[in-house]
Amino acid sequence: MTTVGGVCRFFPDRALARCFPCLSDPARRSSLGLKVTLVMLHLIFVGILFLFDDDLIEKTKKEPWYTALYLSLLFATLVQYFITSSSSPGYVVDVMRAVNETNVIHRKSFVASKQPASTRNGSLIVSVEGSQLGRNLQGSNPSSWTKLVMDMYPPGTSVRSCTCSYCNVEQPPRAKHCHDCDKCVLQFDHHCVWLGTCVGRDNHCKFWWYICEETALCLWTGILYITFLKANISRAWWKDAIMILLLVALSISILFLLLLLLFHSYLVLTNQTTYELVRRRRIPYLRRIPERVFPFSKGVCRNLWDFCCVRSSIYSLESLPSPQEVEEKSRPYTCIDVLTCRCC
Repeated sequence: MTTVGGVCRFFPDRALARCFPCLSDPARRSSLGLKVTLVMLHLIFVGILFLFDDDLIEKTKKEPWYTALYLSLLFATLVQYFITSSSSPGYVVDVMRAVNETNVIHRKSFVASKQPASTRNGSLIVSVEGSQLGRNLQGSNPSSWTKLVMDMYPPGTSVRSCTCSYCNVEQPPRAKHCHDCDKCVLQFDHHCVWLGTCVGRDNHCKFWWYICEETALCLWTGILYITFLKANISRAWWKDAIMILLLVALSISILFLLLLLLFHSYLVLTNQTTYELVRRRRIPYLRRIPERVFPFSKGVCRNLWDFCCVRSSIYSLESLPSPQEVEEKSRPYTCIDVLTCRCC
């Protein structure tokens, strides 16, 4: 509250920032508002169903396990949503910081071993050379991180072409700067407004499970809505009107979620990201690769394994495939390849 010309004026934003410092950022307030809205939508759709459907209440008394499963799915979906929205997508700057801290802690043992960076199965295993690895954000020599990143690109690639003009850090392949988060994200997929964060390497699996649970919940809720309308279509017209409107909105959501789930399942099976698929011709290192060739794919089974089980280590970075590997992946499948499970 301030006094201007003898008139007291109250600024709600300043008062809110004093009471809740975490809400002083407009982006955080917007993200929190979207999260509250999403939770309220879930409660409204489920609450109206239990408020109007007397048959469902009776069924709950006779078969409590049915309603318990449904409410458990609702709870699991909301929990998965908050886990995904609060998780880090994997930032380039965090990788450099974590590697450097690890280097400081284990300096003596790594100096003794002098283990060099090595490549295995197309994935670069980040290790320590001497006493420095990665960029020390407070002034260490950045040549180790630069060399590490440049080894992932074809020979002759300039450092300038791999350096982010906003963060001024060298980006590994598949990384991109997000203007909403103002950071470079590893294996950038997209920035999700509903989550309030990016979807990247470290939380793409969580995001897939969230949309899978959300799809299942919407399908189950839609079935309960249709069951209610079939049994009570001629009773109270205003109830039917509300349920029909909600069912229409639910049907649109189900269609969108199903398409989104199928799309991201395809990306997982081929080891792609939304950004790489949509902007492929604008990404320098993907321009020369044919459209039907998936340069980072290791086969369906290996892609699934890496996506679901090898997401905890921040030290695993994928390098660009060699021309021989691209040529091998562009070769059409034969009967022998199918029998030997080349696609897997």
